[in-house]
Amino acid sequence: MLDNKSMEWVRSLMKGYYQKATGIVPTNIEKREFGFGDFEKKIAYRHYSFKSGKELTDYLVRNVPPFVSYSSAYYQKPDQRGEMKDKGLLGAELVFDLDADDLKLDCKLQHGGKWVCRNCLDSVREETIKLIEDFLIPDFGFREEQMGINFSGNRGYHVHVYGDEVFGLGGDARKNISDYIAGNNIDLAVFFPTLGMKGKRLEGPKPTDYGWGGKLANGIIRAINEGTSSLQGLGIERTEANLLVRKRAEIILGITTGNWDKVNIPKKAEFWANVLKGISIGQSESIDKNVTNDLYHLIRMPNTLHGDTGLIAKTIPSLKELKSFDPMRDAIAFKAGSLRVKADKVPKFAMGGKEYGPYEGSTEELPTCVAAYLVLKRLASVI
Repeated sequence: MLDNKSMEWVRSLMKGYYQKATGIVPTNIEKREFGFGDFEKKIAYRHYSFKSGKELTDYLVRNVPPFVSYSSAYYQKPDQRGEMKDKGLLGAELVFDLDADDLKLDCKLQHGGKWVCRNCLDSVREETIKLIEDFLIPDFGFREEQMGINFSGNRGYHVHVYGDEVFGLGGDARKNISDYIAGNNIDLAVFFPTLGMKGKRLEGPKPTDYGWGGKLANGIIRAINEGTSSLQGLGIERTEANLLVRKRAEIILGITTGNWDKVNIPKKAEFWANVLKGISIGQSESIDKNVTNDLYHLIRMPNTLHGDTGLIAKTIPSLKELKSFDPMRDAIAFKAGSLRVKADKVPKFAMGGKEYGPYEGSTEELPTCVAAYLVLKRLASVI
């Protein structure tokens, strides 16, 4: 828990942010439900509604909640308590929540789940780009201007899809979308119609094929071009992987015409399972299925503060800007001043273009944003 002195200091910073903040009022504010959290629980109370942006911002300045969440759904009675159906659901945006903590990255074994390193942030950003570029745009036909992208404020990204195409979708339809993106329930026989037929050429998908067929073909070609280690990562023994690489040109030419006879791979079940895992956005690993499938879920409101970091859940205007977005540079809220803190065990990290740490029980004079980040991660306390 935060000590009282640290809590008071952080609240004063947050209040100052909300007194000047712009771009935090969502569209259709009067139809959304809001929830707020404290320093121990991200959503401690919900079923709030506001009729205007001023009413909302006045509430934030007056109460300074560490976490601010809102519904992607629109309701007739957003502040109605009791059964969720009594709110009168009108429809909902389609939302994807990607979190580095779910990626099972090797770096987590070194620094644990509480800390977020450069690899964590880069990896979840790449997954978010993959979600948009490889699935939402080409397979579902969503346009970039239909999407809202924002940093979560800690270790992930949220993608909102707007429009009539998604507004009326029920939970089952949303689950079908997330299952497709996750590669669940894919029947390989659909893509390899001659699989197991003696004397028949193994026909398979081409790189130009629509949907998962093209993804499978491109996934194999990419792995072969990347070399032996990439193929081994897909479950192929080193000897077979070396053979595929040596025959690279011949095999890739065959795949581009739908002739998979040259792709001779033992342990096919393990191989294809690993191929699917590598190509998909693993639902259990990098998309929070409860957020996508649950119409009543509350999610962090863009451009509000995250109570575990002091960073902004920053709106990212475009896919191009997402590709160069650095949360530890671009989502900093508190840019002025410095503060002395007692730092616990803190690994080396970068913020605002400068490196800090490692620390271990030392007293440090740190920029306000760095001090707030460590204090809110319970790794430092205000002196």
